[in-house]
Amino acid sequence: MKRTAMTALVAALIAAPVLVAAGPDDDTLVVNGEIEMTTKAPAPAHMEGTGIDTIMSGWHFREDETQALQMDDFDNTGMIFVEQAQEVWNTVEGTEGKSCASCHDEASESMKGVRAVYPKWDEDKEEVKTLAMQINACRTENMGAEAYKYDSVPMASMEALIAAQSRGMPMNVAIDGPVRETWEKGKEIYYTRYGQLELACANCHEDNWGNMIRADHLSQGQTNGFPVYRLKNTKLNTVHGRFKGCIRDTRAETFAPGSPELVALELYVASRGNGLSVEGPSVRN
Repeated sequence: MKRTAMTALVAALIAAPVLVAAGPDDDTLVVNGEIEMTTKAPAPAHMEGTGIDTIMSGWHFREDETQALQMDDFDNTGMIFVEQAQEVWNTVEGTEGKSCASCHDEASESMKGVRAVYPKWDEDKEEVKTLAMQINACRTENMGAEAYKYDSVPMASMEALIAAQSRGMPMNVAIDGPVRETWEKGKEIYYTRYGQLELACANCHEDNWGNMIRADHLSQGQTNGFPVYRLKNTKLNTVHGRFKGCIRDTRAETFAPGSPELVALELYVASRGNGLSVEGPSVRN
């Protein structure tokens, strides 16, 4: 009995993350020498009591080499996906004989400021809608085209194209009015412990941001940089794909991308970044 208990204790210690203090840097993010990014800002009023007074982009928690990749579009691999999505934007698909441009003209003009306010309330559907949900609604309802898989590369690419038009603009996600119920649900999920490791989002990104967890530098988990090109998996990643991975790492059964749970979580986490610049597509480890 004692031997079994000791074995379990050793296994738990091996699985537990090792935290080492390491603060964020004070570098400045300017893309292409002209797009100045707000990467540190006062925490939104609704974060009072969290212990976080200044919100910070995940860019501050990366190595200099990784940071540099985002500072020039020629080095940012995520921009390849933006270029691919631009071609899709002008391509006619579906039964209605339309492209994205048929309704929205040039993305560079019509999509300015769009990424900064999503997720947002949809009056017609009476629900909180993410940018991915809006993209699929346009495809299925207006173009007669097939919906993208929620966290697929085509979806991430189209989100990146739209996000790129808002780079440098402040995140400004509404949390009052009809979205409040969903926002509260997202907050509940953020602070709920999941999985065999019994970890909540807040345990890493609120309680331990700035620390090293094994070889990774814990950020505040902001979503203003999504979609994100990750060097780890060499592809563009959606925010729901990242949520799924985080929950999986707690050794829990994950929520599905596009599920009401992850929509609520996205709304809440996005609101924690209000005031930071839209960066997508950003580059992270």
